[in-house]
Amino acid sequence: MRSLPTLVLVSALGLVLSGCQTANIKPEQSSNSPATAKDQANTQTAANRSGTSSNTKEQQAPEDLWELTRLHMQLPVDIDHPRVQTQLKWYQRHPTHLLRVSERAAPYYHHIITEVLKRDMPAEIALLPAVESAFDPFAYSHGRAAGPWQFIPGTARHFGLRSSWWYDGRRDILASTDAALTYLQQLNKRFDGDWLLALAAYNAGGGTVSRAIRRNKRQGKPTDYWSLDLPRETEAYVPKLLAVARLVRDAEQLGLTLSPISNEPYFAQVETGGQIDLAEVAELAGMDTDALYRLNPGFNRWATDPEGPHILLVPADKAVSLQASLDAMPADQRVSWHRYTVKRGDTLSTIARRFHSSTDVIRQGNRIKGNMIRAGQALLVPQPTRPATEYALSETRRKQAQRQRLEQTSTDKLYHAVNQGESFWSISRRYGVSVRSLARWNQMAPGDTLREGQTLLVLGASEPVTGNIKLPDTQARSPQVKKVGYRIRKGDSLSVIASRFGVSIGDILEWNQLKADSLLRPGQPLTLYVDIAEAS
Repeated sequence: MRSLPTLVLVSALGLVLSGCQTANIKPEQSSNSPATAKDQANTQTAANRSGTSSNTKEQQAPEDLWELTRLHMQLPVDIDHPRVQTQLKWYQRHPTHLLRVSERAAPYYHHIITEVLKRDMPAEIALLPAVESAFDPFAYSHGRAAGPWQFIPGTARHFGLRSSWWYDGRRDILASTDAALTYLQQLNKRFDGDWLLALAAYNAGGGTVSRAIRRNKRQGKPTDYWSLDLPRETEAYVPKLLAVARLVRDAEQLGLTLSPISNEPYFAQVETGGQIDLAEVAELAGMDTDALYRLNPGFNRWATDPEGPHILLVPADKAVSLQASLDAMPADQRVSWHRYTVKRGDTLSTIARRFHSSTDVIRQGNRIKGNMIRAGQALLVPQPTRPATEYALSETRRKQAQRQRLEQTSTDKLYHAVNQGESFWSISRRYGVSVRSLARWNQMAPGDTLREGQTLLVLGASEPVTGNIKLPDTQARSPQVKKVGYRIRKGDSLSVIASRFGVSIGDILEWNQLKADSLLRPGQPLTLYVDIAEAS
C-alpha cells in the first residue's frame, strides 16, 4: 500500500480529537463480521427468555474506544527519533484538519479496533487508515490504491477483494479490513514478529524491505527499521503512525480533548436476498442515501452487485426493522427493469449510458453475445428508481462532482479526446502539464489505462491543439455536455464513432450537417457534444 501525502496524513489525526456516539454491540459479542439484524433479534429474544444479560463482561471493558486503544498499545511510540519528532510537530501545527477526519473515522472505528484486538494485534494498527486514507473509504491515490486501507489492484486480487462494474471490494469496510489485517499478520510473520518492518512492508512491499535488509547485512549494518535505506515515503510512514498513536495515548498531557467514542458498534448487517436499488433501501431504513453509501462504499453504482455481496451495513438501531421490510419485499420490486426498443443508430454503448448501466450488464440480462443489436429489438435494461442526484456518492457521480468543482474554478480549460496509442505521458507533453496533475484532474492514477475516445479535462494547457478545442462555458449544452473536436481516423465509421463517444449516429449527422451517405475521410474534423461525466 502506498501512503498518502503528508498533508492528508496530518488531517488523519483528526480521529484523535473527536468522535461520535455509535450503536449497540460490545467487542466480546462480535464475530469475524458484525452481527446481522436477524442475529441481533435472536440474541435479544434468547436474553429476554433467560432473564440474563452479558453485562458482567461488558462492564470490564472501557466505555470509550480511545481508552480501549490506549490499553492495548504495543508499538514503541516513545522512541525519540527525529523522524517521529518531525511528524509530531507537523501534526501540532495543523490542528484544523483534525475534526474533519474524526467525523469520517467514527462510523468505522469500533469495527476496526474490535477486529484488531480479536487477532491480538497492537491497537495502533486500528489507526493505520488515518495514515493511509484519512479514513476516507472513497480515497484513490496516484498509485492506483483505493479504499480505507489503500489496496492496489494486484494485492487486492491476491487477498480476494473482488472488483466489478458494480462493486470494488477495496472500499468495502468489512472485506478490506479483514484483508488488510490478514496481510499485516503475514508480513509480521515474514519479518519475525517485527511490527515496524511489517508496517514498512505494507507501504513499500515485502520485497523492498527484504532487499534493504540484505544490503545492510552485506555491509555489516543493523537491520532494524530505523537503519534501513527505504523509499522516502516509507521512511516517513511508520513515524506518522507512531506520532498519531502517541497523540492518542497522551492526549490529556498534551492538552488535547478527545470526544469519547462509545464502545458499541455503529452498524449492523442486513441481508438483501439479492440485488437491490440502494435508494429503495435508504427509504425503507429512513436514512439518507449518502449515509448508506458511506457505510457501503464498495458499491460503485445505484444498486448492489447482482453477484453479491448480498449484505448491507446500516446504523445498528435501524437494522432489525429494515431486515423485516427487506424480507417482506417482493423480488420484482428490488430492482427496476425497463423494456427498451432499439432504435436506428443505437448501440449497446449508447443504451448503457442512457440507462446508467454497462454493456456487459445488458448483454448478460438479454443473453447477447458480441455487440450486434437491431432496430426494433426489445431489451430489458436495469435502471435506477430515482433521479441520478439521489445516487451522488456512486462512482460516476463522485467523479462528475469532483470534475465539476475543477471546471467551475478554472477559466483556462479544454477537453482532449484520447486517440489510439496515447497515454497520460504523451498527452501531458502535448499540453505542457504534469502526468500526475492530468491524472488527478480526471480522478485517475497515472498508471490507469486510457480508452480510445475517452475525454480528458486539461487545465492550464500551454496552447490549444487542433481537434481538441478550448471551450467557453456558453458552448456547453448542459453542465455535463461539452463540445469536443475529433478527427476521423482510418477505419472509422459513424457507428464506431457513435459507440466510442456514447452518442447517436443521428446526432453526429445533425451536429456536422452531414447526410447518412456522406463519405468520411481520414483527417476530416467532426464536432461532437459529449457527456463528459459518462465518457470519462
